[in-house]
Amino acid sequence: MDCLDSDNPRFFCVFVGKKPLQPELIMLLLSTVIKLDKDFEENGGLNVAAENDESKIEILEGLDPVRKRPGMYIGSTSSKGLHHLVYEIVANAVDEALAGFCSEINVVIHENNAISVVDNGRGVPTGIHPQKGISTVEVVYTILHAGGKFGGEDSLYKVSGGLHGVGASVVNALSEKMIVRVFNGGKIHEQDYVRGVPNKPLTIVGDCNSEKTGTYVYFQPDSELFEETEYDYPTLKSYLRETAFLTKGLKITLTDEREEETSEDGVTAPKMRVFHYEGGIKEFVNHINKNKQPLFDEVFYCEANREGIQVEVAIQHNDGYLETTYSFVNNVNTTDGGTHIIGLRSALTKTINDYGKKYNIIKEADKNLSGDDVREGMTCVLSIKVGDPQFESQTKARLNNSEARTAVETAVNEHLAYFLEENPNVAKIILEKALLASRARDAAKKARELVRRKSVLENGRLPGKLSDCSEKDPSLCEVYIVEGDSAGGTVKNARTSKTQAVLPLRGKILNVEKARLDKVLGNEEIKAMITSFGTGIHDDFDISKLRYHKIIIMTDADVDGSHIRTLLLTFLYRFMPTLITEGYIYIAQPPLYRVEKGKQQHYVYDDKALSELIERIGRDGIKPIQRYKGLGEMDADQLWDTTMDPERRILVKVTLDDAVEADEVFTQLMGEKVEPRREFIQEYGKYVKNLDV
Repeated sequence: MDCLDSDNPRFFCVFVGKKPLQPELIMLLLSTVIKLDKDFEENGGLNVAAENDESKIEILEGLDPVRKRPGMYIGSTSSKGLHHLVYEIVANAVDEALAGFCSEINVVIHENNAISVVDNGRGVPTGIHPQKGISTVEVVYTILHAGGKFGGEDSLYKVSGGLHGVGASVVNALSEKMIVRVFNGGKIHEQDYVRGVPNKPLTIVGDCNSEKTGTYVYFQPDSELFEETEYDYPTLKSYLRETAFLTKGLKITLTDEREEETSEDGVTAPKMRVFHYEGGIKEFVNHINKNKQPLFDEVFYCEANREGIQVEVAIQHNDGYLETTYSFVNNVNTTDGGTHIIGLRSALTKTINDYGKKYNIIKEADKNLSGDDVREGMTCVLSIKVGDPQFESQTKARLNNSEARTAVETAVNEHLAYFLEENPNVAKIILEKALLASRARDAAKKARELVRRKSVLENGRLPGKLSDCSEKDPSLCEVYIVEGDSAGGTVKNARTSKTQAVLPLRGKILNVEKARLDKVLGNEEIKAMITSFGTGIHDDFDISKLRYHKIIIMTDADVDGSHIRTLLLTFLYRFMPTLITEGYIYIAQPPLYRVEKGKQQHYVYDDKALSELIERIGRDGIKPIQRYKGLGEMDADQLWDTTMDPERRILVKVTLDDAVEADEVFTQLMGEKVEPRREFIQEYGKYVKNLDV
């Protein structure tokens, strides 16, 4: 028996059985709330006999379950859930494009942070639905699990993304206001809703060009449900650009009416970007590699249909040492891979080894190249379309369809073998890089063994510089990564030794963006972190062995501190990304200033807060303001009070909302090319004030 509402312990829902429940049954259970108010008030507890009282059962109908538990449908009511509303409406328009009926989608962020999405698809059917007796538009936008995605061979969409029939109605339920207009048959049909409830039946409100078709959806997120209602332009831009890459030929326009910009010819207009890629994922690979150095100009691309599964793959190697692969099923990013990725990797390894042996680039006495060898420096986008995708969970992070592996494997085997034969110079470059990677992998093997947690624990050793905590429950433990012995000493004196560990690092760690694995694992500071965390890296990574559930980066508030923090985040993102995606990485926020007036001390964290404090308390009587340039300038008590006390400290959790965007930024800032960094500084340097250099 699980309490569904922590704020009201009188509401419960009973779940029975150990096997996973079907989504429809889960929805039914969640929509049934057992009210026990009278029993709790009169008897001070649960009276089992009262459970048989029919008056205690309440059925949440229509869209009420969505408003009661929005997180069940969109993940959360934070910024992530807010943006998910847009993704769901756009996904419906993209389904029309995938079906071949839509070529343009326009998304607008209005000044009031409402969103409108309009497409030139067929438009939602406007006739009366035979089962419900109301317009099909009203069915789609007010009834869960109503859509064109459930009819198998007879369904409107052979492939689709989104929430499988609940997307449009969920967005409606979570919006203060929604307006839907459908253009077809020379007429404009309109219906508006308030928090999911129609104001009136679908009505013809005007005429339009007889050839004009499509759907317009305007919605205002409900401020009563969402923690914030302000849309982030870069987040939507990144999502829509990615969607355009994955849907070859589809033109997507994003307009932000909240901000104006002036063109080169002096015209001022709302900010707007157009995403249109006739090359599809080939252009996606070029975009990902734009801040890297490709080893050859040609992008390997194959498009095939195997057993009803449409397969698209684009690959290009660069001179780096890290693999960058993104996989998508029906335009949904499968971040945890799945059977399609297994098929891709198997085909790559086999085909490249076969070619190398055929032309004696790999000698008979040599061992085969491993998958890691052939994928070193590879940028790849894999996109497949499946009629009935089977995902491991509701998050759709991993694909389970066995036929997807066969489809991808056979398509890549065939097309890549042909590509290598037709491009022998490219084949030679790929194989030479893979052979170098193989030799480096052998050198890295010994280094990898030294940092495996299993070996460390067997020998009873942890890094000598680590001041560990005494608590053994990882969920209660945290480790501070600090720069230098001076800061490390202060942190050790300030900490609570039962739950807080300290790992001081000497100077700046290796920039892993520019180094092979053997060099990375040879770096003492990196080895100390891997050993301390306990998870291992790459194929050895095991999140269950994590020794601390809070890994806190704490560096000085200066340029060097920012650089060290960036180097650490680069290492974590490239070698232990799960620590970020699972929410274990934090950044400490030490104060920038200490202001003392009379017997009172105030700590502030930026220049704006300093100005506001001085205005509030007045300048008279303020002692000289102390500007902290390093953690070592604080004594242990000050550091505890401001930065380490769980009751008062400020921590920033590091999240990963967009892997493509993150990869681009890390490559831009930490990669070999200088020009992208210069462009970044020129674009964003204007926002930095009072930077101590």
